[in-house]
Amino acid sequence: MRKLTPLLLIFFLIAGCATADKTIVIEEKKVIKECGSYEDKSGEKMTKSCDGKTAVKPGIEVLRENGFDVLKGKRVGLITNATGIDSKLKSTIDILWEAPEVNLVALYGPEHGVRGEFDAGAYVSDYRDEQTGLPVYSLYGKTRIPTEEMLEGIDVFVYDIQDIGCRSYTYISSMGNIMSVAADKGLEVVVLDRPNPLTGNKIEGNVAEEGFFSFVSAFPIPYVYGLTPGEVALMINDQGWLKSDKQCNLTVVPMKGWKRSMTFEDTGLPWVPTSPHIPHAYSAAYYVSTGVLGELGVVSEGVGYTLPFQVMAAEWIDNPFELAKRMNAIGLKGIRFRPVVFQPFYRKHQGKTLKGIQLHFTDFEKTEMMYIQFRFLEILHEMYPDVDVLNVNPNRHRMFDQVCGTDEIRKKFGERYKFEDIQPILEKDIESFRELSKKYYLYQ
Repeated sequence: MRKLTPLLLIFFLIAGCATADKTIVIEEKKVIKECGSYEDKSGEKMTKSCDGKTAVKPGIEVLRENGFDVLKGKRVGLITNATGIDSKLKSTIDILWEAPEVNLVALYGPEHGVRGEFDAGAYVSDYRDEQTGLPVYSLYGKTRIPTEEMLEGIDVFVYDIQDIGCRSYTYISSMGNIMSVAADKGLEVVVLDRPNPLTGNKIEGNVAEEGFFSFVSAFPIPYVYGLTPGEVALMINDQGWLKSDKQCNLTVVPMKGWKRSMTFEDTGLPWVPTSPHIPHAYSAAYYVSTGVLGELGVVSEGVGYTLPFQVMAAEWIDNPFELAKRMNAIGLKGIRFRPVVFQPFYRKHQGKTLKGIQLHFTDFEKTEMMYIQFRFLEILHEMYPDVDVLNVNPNRHRMFDQVCGTDEIRKKFGERYKFEDIQPILEKDIESFRELSKKYYLYQ
């Protein structure tokens, strides 16, 4: 074989670099070409971001495009938090405050506050927003329904909060309270719509029952309800679920470009943590998978560690390898498990060594999220039959039942710790709710 002289070697190296540079430029041009407008199969005009993903316009951007038409000449009270942003991360508070067409006079904060500065369950009192100087009235303190003083000088409420599509997440409860007050006082409500990170197709769990309604289960909807905030508002207004004998004067400003099959990653929108332990869009799916179990306070769901809602572990679990092996052997669709050992940095289990499993989604579309924690409890009971997880802390029963929307799940499952005993309860309302929901769909 002929040897390369130093001169030839340098020539080939330069040629190779030139070829590589040319390839990169071609690829860049290809990506740039994919940005801009196009039509989908239905003929609807869509846009793509430069990473090739579909760009969705949230309600706040549609409102701005329309010149804030539904707010002109009205005194506005805004219910929002850190998630109320446009696609460039500008806060809805600042957008409305700076718009000459809008007279923003007050802010209302749900759980975690209007700028997202409070922890889950933390008492939030009234205060003033540092940026605008506007009064901020808390809807998650001693007052969850606005008082007469809070309503003074308001013509219209604007609601703009990113939700996670799960019944126990309290933002839709705050939205319902605002709508109820508005109905009684003759005020308008404008909901700026946002994506459901669990998609608009997934529905899981039973409908909450009479006697178990609370701030974590405010309406008779499934645990995973497959609707956007705007669609939820339309449903609760039309179905008569408000704490009023009237409907409110409701306007929903829909998104542009959103499809029911979209995950949040498909939207091209930035994610801002909806609460301290939902740091990522994918956190919503983990919340559904372990959050109900976490209410019992016996098994850690990862809150207090770097993997909130992504693990299930306890001090008394001594063989996480066998636990992971048994969980994987069940063959649950779209999910795998690995053994994990960790020490939480704060909260109840701070500094303790916990052992258990970490969840890894492999196919979100196929996963039945809510079922995972109950299958875990089933396997856990097989391995540790002396630990009656459901009854270690009886004082947690009421909260567990409220989150489940019934006490039937706890009572039936506690008899044998068999998932098959509660599966019919969890599935009984899914199809009927899906049919009801279609009446309020704003998107296909």
